[in-house]
Amino acid sequence: MVQCSKLALSGLRKTPNGIGMDLNLLRTFVTVAKFGHLTRASEALHLSQPALSGHIKALEEELGVALFERTPSGMAVTPAGARLLVEAEEILGAVLHLAHSAQELRGQPTGHLKLGTVLDPAVLRVGDLLVRALERYPQIELELQHVMSSEALARVRSGALDASFYFGDPPQADLAAIPLRELTYRVGIPDAWQDDLGAAAWEAVAERPWIVAPEPSSHRQLVMRLFPDSPPARIVETDNESVINNLVESGVGVSLLRADAGSPAREAGRCFILPDVEVGTRLWLVHVLDRESDPLLTALRDVLAEVWPDAPEAASPSAAPPAAAAAAAAPPTPTGKAEPRRKGTNGA
Repeated sequence: MVQCSKLALSGLRKTPNGIGMDLNLLRTFVTVAKFGHLTRASEALHLSQPALSGHIKALEEELGVALFERTPSGMAVTPAGARLLVEAEEILGAVLHLAHSAQELRGQPTGHLKLGTVLDPAVLRVGDLLVRALERYPQIELELQHVMSSEALARVRSGALDASFYFGDPPQADLAAIPLRELTYRVGIPDAWQDDLGAAAWEAVAERPWIVAPEPSSHRQLVMRLFPDSPPARIVETDNESVINNLVESGVGVSLLRADAGSPAREAGRCFILPDVEVGTRLWLVHVLDRESDPLLTALRDVLAEVWPDAPEAASPSAAPPAAAAAAAAPPTPTGKAEPRRKGTNGA
């Protein structure tokens, strides 16, 4: 089931024993502290900025201390806030552990799992994953949220997503990362430009408009590996892979296209793939490392192993292979062309 998650907006409540604290206020406190900015925290929690400000104000009034100081660059945690932040994280962790223990006692994982998706569903094998998840774990309500690959990591860290697909360099050590497959990107140009650029020097290709995803997307990082000294002179930005493909086919500019996604357009004569430039990366499933024992994520990994039996080194979700350090697109050589990354090399 695909749903939009909502957080309750209730505040702190007085009880006969003292303070009855809404955990959502603590989640807001922790998330704003992580991002240091209301706008990013608002996007991560799917709440309006006024709602977040109300949460912070209510928590500060009840605790009797200032948690944040507004600065030109965002929200800075005060010294008192920094001390209380540690305890807030511990409280939320303890509540999560309690929920996990209860699920284990019930014997069947139950709950709502928010999974981020990138690229197109066929690449991720999302259909097969949903079918198997519904069959094996009918008590788990699975929500899909399509995000940019770079945005996926931030949302997983903030708790806005429980897990997410992601492509790019190996994530940092705070995230468990399951490698799923290698992805190859190649330079695609409009078919009408084939006579001019098909055998031209790299400088000629670089001078044309380049279609890239916005910062800090994984697609943009891959493109910039072809330009180690300076970015392309003309850039057209879009955050959708299918739009990138369509703009190349329509004659707008040059871009990196997934090799498997670019093949139909090439066969139909709508674009031309340069034969000697290739950039490699890797597709992952990521979640925060300290939730590795979460029954919901354990169930997700079990289903993932069935859907991706051919995944490289899939047995160890927390191990990002050392060989996956960086994709292998070399900068242009003195002859003007980028060196090819030959098949069989590790491109992640």
